[in-house]
Amino acid sequence: MRITQFQDASGQIHLGDDQGGGIAEVLRGSLFSGLEATGEKLSIERRLVPYLPTNILCIGLNYRAHADETGIQYPEHPILFMKPTSAISHPGHPISLPACGTHEPEVDYEAELAVIIGRSARNVSEADALDYVFGYSCANDISARHWQMHGGGGQWVRGKSFDTFCPFGPVIVTSDEIADPQSLDIRCRLNGELMQDGNTADMIFSIATLVSYLSQDTTLLPGTLILTGTPSGVGFTRTPPVYLKSGDHVEVEIEGIGALTNPVFASS
Repeated sequence: MRITQFQDASGQIHLGDDQGGGIAEVLRGSLFSGLEATGEKLSIERRLVPYLPTNILCIGLNYRAHADETGIQYPEHPILFMKPTSAISHPGHPISLPACGTHEPEVDYEAELAVIIGRSARNVSEADALDYVFGYSCANDISARHWQMHGGGGQWVRGKSFDTFCPFGPVIVTSDEIADPQSLDIRCRLNGELMQDGNTADMIFSIATLVSYLSQDTTLLPGTLILTGTPSGVGFTRTPPVYLKSGDHVEVEIEGIGALTNPVFASS
């Protein structure tokens, strides 16, 4: 199933099974308690985030090629940081460049595979970890590099947490439709130019490893969103660096899921 949340022509909000061509079959029920098809099909007028996460857990430096381009050793354990749920942004909604501070924020893109936890997970094994995954989606871990590197007291959260810094969607593809989440092509385009071109096989820590690791003595609630790291090609590693500017369009595309596109605007 390809679950989307959308507005119809009258402005009503629905969960639907994306049928392609801008049409969705309306679903009845709860995302994590059970959905059933109604048979009613509607035009998608505006896509929304598929749901509002309970928590957003993020993994840094999780692709070998990305670690190589930064010159940093591969981590021994997953690098965990968090984003506030207020950072969530809809497909097609503008990414807002922060205006606070006196230094350019140096805002960067990071294409990421998003993992959605479907039921409470605590102390799960790697062998069982994928049984707790409801589905997968596209996300963009927008990062203000100046704030990440210099404005957070050594922590990354400040630079990752501004409003609109977690675009997510446009669909959740349920886990039964992704045969192997460790073999998906993942790309990012900026104004149509290919910037990132990787595959989830390059992850240092697999999705099963991450879910198991994150669940140790810590309950992953249904609706927990896990961003699993970004491949190489981010803007700050380029010569000269490439940062997002007002008027840009950035697209995250993941094999078997689709494409998440957002424009970029300066904060007013």
